[in-house]
Amino acid sequence: MSKPILLALAVMVLVAGGSAHAQTPIDGVDARSNPAEFAKQLGSADAHVRQRSAEALARLAATDQRKLVEGYQLQEKNKEVRLALDWALYRMGRSEMLYRIVDELDSGRQGQAVGYLSELESPEALYPFLKRTTNAPRINAGLLKALGRIGDAQTLDLIKPFRESSQSYVAEAAETAHDEIEKRLDEPAPSVRARPRTVEKPADKP
Repeated sequence: MSKPILLALAVMVLVAGGSAHAQTPIDGVDARSNPAEFAKQLGSADAHVRQRSAEALARLAATDQRKLVEGYQLQEKNKEVRLALDWALYRMGRSEMLYRIVDELDSGRQGQAVGYLSELESPEALYPFLKRTTNAPRINAGLLKALGRIGDAQTLDLIKPFRESSQSYVAEAAETAHDEIEKRLDEPAPSVRARPRTVEKPADKP
């Protein structure tokens, strides 16, 4: 095979490999993922890629990329991407970003914000927000939706007054959250089966 043909084939392989690599933030994230690769894609012209990359960095809680994410967050114009960057920064230690995410519950991005809040490790982080008397009804409804997914027995007492809310959709969200939490509490805890300990040979690095 001639050198020009071999060169063309090599270029095709590189392009195909790069294209697949660019989809990493959309395809999924695990603990072995390299945060720097996701951070690079925050400069993508595709807002969808930027949002998924920010969400990937959030899952990794990639504190080493925090300064870079802060820079992109300040200049980002797309509201969905900016919300994703706010979530990433919260996961990187910027606790004040939770206020921005909660405020987004009173916007067209409520579903996106509820999704992020539903990933909190504990429902307690949302309790102070639900106790605020100045919340717009949509914020309370969004908080109740998130608490329905992550709430516990203590949450039931907190959301009880909202079941009698004069805003029908707030009362409905509280009722749904109450039912979801009770159903989850009634489910038997999954049995954990002991696995025999095995020692595997470390895989060679590529």
